[in-house]
Amino acid sequence: MYVPPAPEDGIRRFRVEEYYRMARAGVFADDERVELLEGRIHRMTPQGARHMRAISRLNRHIVPLLGEELILRVQGPLTLSEDSEPEPDLAVVRTADEASDERHPSTALLVIEVSEDSLPKDRSVKAQLYARAGIPEYWIVNLRRQSVEVYTSPDTGEGRYGTVHTYARGQRVQSSVLPRLSIEIETLL
Repeated sequence: MYVPPAPEDGIRRFRVEEYYRMARAGVFADDERVELLEGRIHRMTPQGARHMRAISRLNRHIVPLLGEELILRVQGPLTLSEDSEPEPDLAVVRTADEASDERHPSTALLVIEVSEDSLPKDRSVKAQLYARAGIPEYWIVNLRRQSVEVYTSPDTGEGRYGTVHTYARGQRVQSSVLPRLSIEIETLL
């Protein structure tokens, strides 16, 4: 069994393969929602009604725009590295990347997180993971501020996005990677 060297913070980190072995061994309860981020197992926050409603509304807007070459994954894993497998609320991936029975997609064109209690993690750890993976566009639907933050121009080396725009009620968010995707902020909230 592979044991990575102890990191500076002294925390033992896990790889995706170990994470799956733990799940098969019953380490996590059947109803426990977790995800692996930078080798750490994070509990996912419970989904309130506003959170699920935003996901449903996004789903309804996005799916008709995708055609045969793209697919919308709802709360499905993306294996971004050997130690990170986040489960974003929504991810638009190429159908070819979704086709494997052996692995989850390792990239996406657009990732969307609907955020309330998870906002600090979505802006930091997850934004860094998505940028390092080269995901061209990342949205955070901020339920607290009733806005949408759009992150573009990923810097894979730095693990950050070069451009961030925030859209509020009364505005329309336009995707740069899916030109037909344009949504009034009110319809999401």
